[in-house]
Amino acid sequence: MVRKRKPRRVSAGELEILQTLWRKGEVTLSEAHRALGRKIGYTTVQTRLNRLVDKGLARRSTDRPARYSAAVSQREISAGQLDLLLERVSGGRVVPLVAHLVEDRSLSPEEIEQLKKLIDEAEKNVPQ
Repeated sequence: MVRKRKPRRVSAGELEILQTLWRKGEVTLSEAHRALGRKIGYTTVQTRLNRLVDKGLARRSTDRPARYSAAVSQREISAGQLDLLLERVSGGRVVPLVAHLVEDRSLSPEEIEQLKKLIDEAEKNVPQ
């Protein structure tokens, strides 16, 4: 069964902020700014946090100072980003992307086993 979900568009800067929220949990704007660990404008961090809230990807408390937390899981965002990548690079076709990844890298025995399990599961879900 193919699950069609609308990928959530997240900029690289927004993703960086989300990663901070996933790592730190609930943070204030100041804490998020410090946690990035690089030179970035305070108001830039504020803008990105507010965009994430507007998109429904983060929550803002009514406390003062406001505290921000992720409203989506890392898995949800990763899935959406991977869906976008798949559509862009191979027109939504899985095999060319997987073939490139498998041919271009050395896979560990554990990764090969995981891929085999995924294929087994996919075969079980093929409509008869």
